[in-house]
Order: sequence, then C-alpha cells, then structure tokens
Amino acid sequence: MNNVLHFAWLVPFFPLLGFLVNGLGRNKLSKSAVGVVGSGAVLLSFLVSVWIFLQVKGGNTYVAEYFPFINSADFKIPFAFQIDQLSSLFLLIITGIGFLIHLYSTAYMHEENSAHFARFFAYLNLFVFSMLLLVMGANYVVMFIGWEGVGLCSYLLIGYWFGNDAYNYAAKKAFVMNRIGDLGFLLAIFWMLAKLGTVSYGAVFSQAAELTTADATIIAILLFVGAMGKSAQIPLYTWLPDAMAGPTPVSALIHAATMVTAGIYMIARSNVLYSLSEVAQHLVAIVGLATALFAATIAIKQNDIKKVLAYSTVSQLGYMFLGLGVGAYTGAVFHVMTHAFFKALLFLGAGSVIHAMHHEQDIRKMGGLKKKLPITHLTFLLGCIAIAGMPPFSGFFSKDEILAAAYAHNPIYWGLGVAGAAMTAFYMFRLYATTFLGEFRGTHEQEHHVHESPSAMTIPLMVLALLSVVGGFIGIPEVFAKDAHALHHFLSPVLVTEQAHTMEHSTEYMLMGISVAIAAIAILFAINKFSKKPELGEPAGLGNVLANKWYVDELYDAVVVKPLHGLSVVLKNVVERSGIDGLVNGTGKLVHYGSRQLRLLQSGQIGAYLLAMILSIVVFMLVWFNDGTIMNLLNKIVK
Repeated sequence: MNNVLHFAWLVPFFPLLGFLVNGLGRNKLSKSAVGVVGSGAVLLSFLVSVWIFLQVKGGNTYVAEYFPFINSADFKIPFAFQIDQLSSLFLLIITGIGFLIHLYSTAYMHEENSAHFARFFAYLNLFVFSMLLLVMGANYVVMFIGWEGVGLCSYLLIGYWFGNDAYNYAAKKAFVMNRIGDLGFLLAIFWMLAKLGTVSYGAVFSQAAELTTADATIIAILLFVGAMGKSAQIPLYTWLPDAMAGPTPVSALIHAATMVTAGIYMIARSNVLYSLSEVAQHLVAIVGLATALFAATIAIKQNDIKKVLAYSTVSQLGYMFLGLGVGAYTGAVFHVMTHAFFKALLFLGAGSVIHAMHHEQDIRKMGGLKKKLPITHLTFLLGCIAIAGMPPFSGFFSKDEILAAAYAHNPIYWGLGVAGAAMTAFYMFRLYATTFLGEFRGTHEQEHHVHESPSAMTIPLMVLALLSVVGGFIGIPEVFAKDAHALHHFLSPVLVTEQAHTMEHSTEYMLMGISVAIAAIAILFAINKFSKKPELGEPAGLGNVLANKWYVDELYDAVVVKPLHGLSVVLKNVVERSGIDGLVNGTGKLVHYGSRQLRLLQSGQIGAYLLAMILSIVVFMLVWFNDGTIMNLLNKIVK
C-alpha cells in the first residue's frame, strides 16, 4: 500500500458509482442530473487515468493486490490490478474517448423519457467499468470477468430499444457469437492452470519458457479464438455490423474505445506466449489479413451510413491483427489508438447526420449536406482522410507501421494490405461524397428542417477531429526522425517480444509512396464518381453479392442456425415432452391413480373392514408358520 498507484481502483470505481446512481435513481433523477452523473463519472476516471499515466511515464509501475479472489490448495488467484505502460495507455483511450461519447449522448438521446435516459447512461457507465476491469486486471481471471461484463453490456445496449424484435435479434446474435469466442478464452485459462498452476501475468510470462511448443501453441490459439469473437474476426465477425441496431453513441463506444479493442489488448498483453508459437502468429496474421480484405469488399456496396463504418471497423481490426501476427505489437496498439480517434469521430459524425436527417440512415437519400452541416462535414472529412492513411494524419503513421512490418515478414502480406488500404480509401470517400456532396436527395420536410447539431454533439466532434489529425505524431517512424517514436519507447518494457524489422530507408520511402499514391487515386476516383453520379439504384452482379455481404449470414443460417433450430425442436417435442416430461408426469399420474384406488378401501362399511382384518390375519398366520418354505422358495427364485 506504499505505492500511490494502489489507489488505481478509483478508475473503475467512478463509472460503477455512476451506474448505481443512475440505475437505482432512474425514476427520480432529471435528465440533467443523469447526464452530469453519467458523464462526470467517466470524466473523473479520465482525470485519475491521466495521473496514473504520468506516474507510469515517470517509471512507476505497480501490481495492486486487493484481496484473494480464489484461494485453493493448488493455486491462488488474487483480485489485482496491473498498472503498467500498456494498461495506462488503454485507460486514457477508454476514459477519454468514453467521456466524449457520454457528453455527445446527453444531446443525442435527449428525446428519450427520463427513466430510459437514465437506463441508457447506467448501461454506458457499466460498459466503461467492465472495459476498465478488463484492461486493469493483473491476471487472466480478472480480465475474463471484465470480458464477460463487456459482453453483457453490449447485449443490453444493442437491444436498448427492446420493443423492436430486430434489435433484440441483433443483441442476441452478438451475445451468442461472443460466447463462442469466450469458450476458447476459458479453455486457455484452464490450460494455463493445468500446465503452470497460475494465471497471473507476471508468473505466466516468467514461466512461459517451461511450456512445450505444443502447449504454448494451444494456449495462444485458444486465446485467439476468444479475441476473434470479441474483436469480430472471421468467422465470428457477423455480430458487429448487426450491432448497429443500438443507438449511435453505443456504436461509437463499441467500435472505438471498448469491446472490439479487447482482443487486440489481450494478444498484445500475451505477446510472450505468442512469441513461443510461430503457428499461432501465422494464424493471427492470416486471419487478420483475410478479415481486412473481406470486410473491405463488403463496405464498398453498403448504403447504410452506419453499416459502412461497421464493416470498416471489422476491416481495420484485421489490420491490427495483421500487425500482431507479424510481431509489430506497437504498431497494432498504435492503430488501436488512432482508430479510436477517427472511428469515434466518424460514428459520432454519422450520428449527427442521422440526427439532422430525422433518423434517416440510407446515404442514397442524403447528399448536399456540406453547407447545411458545416462542422459535421469538416470533421467527417478529416476522419475520412485519417482512416484512408493520408499523411500527415494519424492513420497514415499507424497503418504504415503495420504495412512495413508486414513487408518485412512477407511481401505478399504487404501487397494485400495495400489493396485493402485502397479499398478503405475508396469506400470511405464514396460514403463522404454520397452523403455531403452533390444535390440534396432527401424529402422537402427534411431539407427544411436539417440543421447543424447542438454544441454538446459538435464539441466532441472537434476534439476527436483534432486528435485524428495530430494523434499520429506520437509514433513518427525512424525513416523521418531518429528515435522519435515515443509510443514505441513507452511500450517497450511491456511488449518485450516486439520483432524489430530492418529496412533500407529508400525501400521504406518507396513502400510509403506506393500505398499513399494508390490511396490518393482511390480517393480522387471516388469523389469524382460519386459526387456527380451517386449509386442510387440496386446493384447487380458482383455488386449485389457484395451488397448482400457475400451471403455469409444466409450461409450461417443454413449451415448452423436452421440445423440447430431443427435439433432443438426435436429435443423439445420428443426428448423433453415425450421423454423427460413423460417420465415426470407419468410418475405423478401413477401416484395419483394409486391413491385414488387405495382411497376406495376407506368405504365406511364395517363388514368390509372385518373381512379385510380376517384375511390379513390368515395371511399373517400362513407366513408365520411357513417362513422356512417361503424363504427356500425365494432363494430358488433369486438363484
């Protein structure tokens, strides 16, 4: 308790307190009070996080043990927080972006009644609390508790408007698909306990060299299965686009600051384990690259403004996993940070557009919003440039670091990564041009009422836009300035297995030039094409396949959902009703029937009672005097 970082528990405490106050007082608190409590709780957490970050930056790291969580004869698991470079950076991202999203929500959700408004903020606070628990835990069990809490909160928030069956279905889909990944995570914990007898980070990483390659591979792959579910990688990605059913601030929170970054955090935290298994690293890189390309092709033909951003998130997460797979852990974490800036900006910008267009989300019914929403337009444009990877915006630095590491690992990875980056630039500027440029295509009533969002919504946009522009300078590559990569120096004590790649500066300049030139061509082509003639009709041919998301949902429905549903119907109607229910109900009916027959003996007729008594005496006497004969007979029957 001598270390001041022992008070790190304050970071998750404030959101938990906000959840309790808003949740329990939802029928009594005004909307203003709810907004102050919900946003203020996360702001306080952010201030404490800044203080922690400064402490860590000054060299003070600490594992704070609070109480024994599981205490058995074979192993002990404490409830402890690990405050180091990696967790302190994620604390800033979660609470900083989280606060801006809370502030934005006070205006965006203001049409809700007071009780539902409070319920929404209670869920948001609980979401932030769970995510903080996930990144602060000093062992995999505490991480898993936060992991499950995030899954629960995503279910509650995606299904926030629970009166709509489609939204409930999306919430259930997210919950079920995450559970599949969670099973992998849970098995990895059991495997570590069986092989190492501990799940605390420090002990696991120090003993990791004792694991066989097979054990290290199995643990790493099982952890990756968990990450695939939470961070929406092939084949467990389909829940994330459907999660757009939740209010837009929820989408921003899930896609930018929480939940989907959990898988990246877990693998970066476990980099020591992954360094022991080439198989696991290759698997992470290949799945990440495949996801990046696959999701990008789908985003090209989506017309729902939030769906485009959702598939963009899936694709960008693929880049992060590509970075993790090729050993560029700093690059992956760097992209988590820059992605949090511009993806939160883009989602909140999309929310501002939807708010102005009276809940319209189809970009084919928008257009010409540049002059009507000047702040939203400018900030959204900056976000598009950042995600497209144009210098000197933040996305350029982080994406370039991943692509450079991919080239050093395998030039084919780089080539495919550049192709994905080109598609990213194309679909983002298709979205931008169709929404903000050209002629207005909404209704006359929408055109009359469309207006810029209130300051509670535009201020977060401006802050995030600024971060999207300048946030990349925290990781200036060696080719531009020697020892200027501040993030790499900061994270190096935690990411100890980072694979340094050596590359001639001329080669690196050439790679950068090619990727930027291709992205710039894609941007100019998209603006020129869609500002003049946006796609307003239904696509045909391959476009129709992309618009229908390669029919993956339909495939899952045919291969997994319907067979399981059919099996459940059989289990319900045959096994449960005829088997289990039949046995239970049959026992009850037998007892009931037997009691009804026995009841007839109580007839009230004295003669019948006397007859029964005499017969009983006769039977008793026969048994009494012939017990030897009866026993012999029974022995013969038994033998």
